[in-house]
Amino acid sequence: MTRLDERGERDQFVERLRALAGRGGPLFGFFHPRFAIGVARAPGRLDVMGGIADYSGSLVLQLPLAEATFAAAQLHDEPVVRVVSLDGEYGRPRRDVTLPGSAVLEADYAEARRALRSDPENAWAAYIGGVAVALARERGLTARGVRLLVASRVPEGRGISSSAAIEAAALFALAAAAGIELADTEAANLCQKVENLVVGAPCGVMDQMTAVCGRHGRLLELVCQPARVLGSILVPEDLAFFGIDSGVRHAVDGDAYRDVRVAAFMGYRMLTARAGIAARKVGERHVVIDDTRWGGYLANVTPSELALTLGEPLPERMSGAEFLARYGGTSDPITEIDPDRTYRVRAATEHPIHEHHRVRLFAELLERSPSERRNTLLGELMFASHVSYSACGLGSPATDQIVRLVHDARRAGLFGAKITGGGSGGTVAVLARRDAEVAVREVAYQYAVETSREPQVFAGSSAGAAEVGAVLIPGEHIALGSA
Repeated sequence: MTRLDERGERDQFVERLRALAGRGGPLFGFFHPRFAIGVARAPGRLDVMGGIADYSGSLVLQLPLAEATFAAAQLHDEPVVRVVSLDGEYGRPRRDVTLPGSAVLEADYAEARRALRSDPENAWAAYIGGVAVALARERGLTARGVRLLVASRVPEGRGISSSAAIEAAALFALAAAAGIELADTEAANLCQKVENLVVGAPCGVMDQMTAVCGRHGRLLELVCQPARVLGSILVPEDLAFFGIDSGVRHAVDGDAYRDVRVAAFMGYRMLTARAGIAARKVGERHVVIDDTRWGGYLANVTPSELALTLGEPLPERMSGAEFLARYGGTSDPITEIDPDRTYRVRAATEHPIHEHHRVRLFAELLERSPSERRNTLLGELMFASHVSYSACGLGSPATDQIVRLVHDARRAGLFGAKITGGGSGGTVAVLARRDAEVAVREVAYQYAVETSREPQVFAGSSAGAAEVGAVLIPGEHIALGSA
């Protein structure tokens, strides 16, 4: 897909808006003819390597997908924030939420979170309306009211970051409508604030960075410390990455993901204590760690340090109460330890340390000349990453089944596979020869036969929101158009 194609898609979405919000359309009156409308597009992403190690500071490699979300935004005189979600890319309005403008545009993050998530059936609106909160809090957005509309072909709960695509598209559309210019990294960080502080999901920044900064056909190379883009790696001509949806819904705001993140920060606190690094208590369950050795990131601990210089292996499990009594708290501002839960400390700590090492090797191998040996090594690193996810408690029988089917099909030009994103279901990333898409789809078919699920295969790539850019449309072009 070329850059022109992506802008062409955005232009098609504008015409869809005219049919929906123009005279005779089901949303006639949604947009005001006097105010300009910002329109933007942002892709989903395939987590090739790195995944949940992002919040521990790992290098990650992310491919922006062809599947994308589209958003339209307008500042409005009516003092409400109204959010509409269409049924798919071309469907009719499916969900519609209206809130007082003051509850969003004049609120702090905690107040906005309560307003946007008070009704569980309408909590989805926090991903979209949250961008108005972030722009008001961080960039001085002033408006009586806001209209936001999104349409997406990035399926929800499938581990390809539908949430980041929604956040990025809505952010760029609203910023354009408000005349606010955003640097790429700033935009991604604002999207992460939406997810962390408004939605309440303890995600790292890799998804938002990919939705904003991704480039067509290239792996975004990002060191999550906190968000340093090293560049992008062109996918080798002989290889391609695919996604196979397991059909099992995944959620980053679920207990399993949160528990693994908490456990990783518990392990980091324990390793710094072993290394003699001082920590200061700040609040009931948090500390500040004066870490000049690893810079505050667990991923900077090397595998050899973990094995040779930091003492015996960490305890396999530890209760929150025992940890708090011994160590006071963690340095993670996004999560809080539950004294009544037991955490898999060892696996959650070892995963980002070894994953950071695996991702660096993976990136170096991608730069080598094509060979069967290179491809096999790349595949083995993906399989190892998958096994490590399961050790943390983020695997699932469905994704394990897909990975086994890929492993069995290696002679057909498939080299590796791993669960993606937050785990516990979702999509499996597959590395294959570029001409082996048929073999990938045969794996998906075999999985469908064995499980009675209907997996979607994701193929292709596209550019992020920053490269495609937002467009400003006169309000009258949409609001007074004919359906």
